[in-house]
Amino acid sequence: MKKRLFLSICTTVFMAANSNAQQGLYIHDEAGHLQLTMAGASHLAALPLKCMQQEFPYKTGVVFTDSSLVKHPRDYHPAFYGCYDWHSSVHGHWMLVKLLKSFRDIPQKTQIRTKLAENLTADNIRIEQRIYHEKENKGFERIYGWSWLLQLQRELLTWQDPLGAALSKNLQPLATQFSRSYIAFLDKLVYPIRVGEHTNLAFGLRLAWDYAAVAKDTALQSAISKAALRFYAKDKGCPINWEPGGYDFLSPCLEEADLMWRIMPAAQYNAWVQDFLPGLFTDPVNILSIARVKDRTDGKLVHLDGLNLSRAWCLYGIARHVTHNRAAIRELARQHLEAALPHVASGDYAGEHWLGSFAVYALTVENNE
Repeated sequence: MKKRLFLSICTTVFMAANSNAQQGLYIHDEAGHLQLTMAGASHLAALPLKCMQQEFPYKTGVVFTDSSLVKHPRDYHPAFYGCYDWHSSVHGHWMLVKLLKSFRDIPQKTQIRTKLAENLTADNIRIEQRIYHEKENKGFERIYGWSWLLQLQRELLTWQDPLGAALSKNLQPLATQFSRSYIAFLDKLVYPIRVGEHTNLAFGLRLAWDYAAVAKDTALQSAISKAALRFYAKDKGCPINWEPGGYDFLSPCLEEADLMWRIMPAAQYNAWVQDFLPGLFTDPVNILSIARVKDRTDGKLVHLDGLNLSRAWCLYGIARHVTHNRAAIRELARQHLEAALPHVASGDYAGEHWLGSFAVYALTVENNE
């Protein structure tokens, strides 16, 4: 069965917020699910295509221990040097693979395939690995970048195309390196990382888990399961009313809840999540208000557009795995998605270099999930 990009959502979504810009990008199927159209896929694909080979502006997270790295980012990140920073480049690549798999005749298909092949060569990946051999940089892009790289590899491994097979072979050494680094890191981590930005542990673990399930990386799955149960199994009453923080693009409470249905048996999860987020089962529509953005040219403040998208994907995932209040939880997800999608392509690079990936991830429902 062909994978589809869809979510349940009412038909007034884009007419209310941004009618002229959004018409034709999404349609509704007979069941009322929102589907990304070919025009919509092309619209979103244009965002990473514009920046994946654009070297500047660039924000590095590398520690310079001497002058050897005082050179162009492309020299030490030949695969992932575009889209402002390393992790945004990685999930931009993921987004293009996802769209190409779902829309084989997307207008930019030749351009997408060409750029993927140019960036994800075996030589480029070997150079990318070098930075992690340095003591000062062994934690570079931990946790967020590691996790998106594993998600990219998951997408390549499930792509029934010769290019997908070739690129996944090229990328596997880095994916394997991150898997081993994750296992070592989780063994040493004493406390969970509960933040709304890049180092959020629960978000990273869910992406890593989904990769491990496809790659049959049982060692990584075991490490994730042990860590998740150690950190989260006894959690109750997550203070979701404290959210969001001003720079958040992830919800600490919702990311944890969306991780744990992967880890716990269904009955155990249903009992756990009702203790963890009781408001979702008593008054879900009013438990969270839509995050507001006043300045989309500010790279930190625009994070909140991403928060609305990530809240939506968490809520949809939770709704699929609970036995109570599914419709109300899905309605809360719909509200967040409706608020965020019109702002994905705001016209400012601060958000456009990464928000398209969040939109596609939020719109993605795998048949096996």
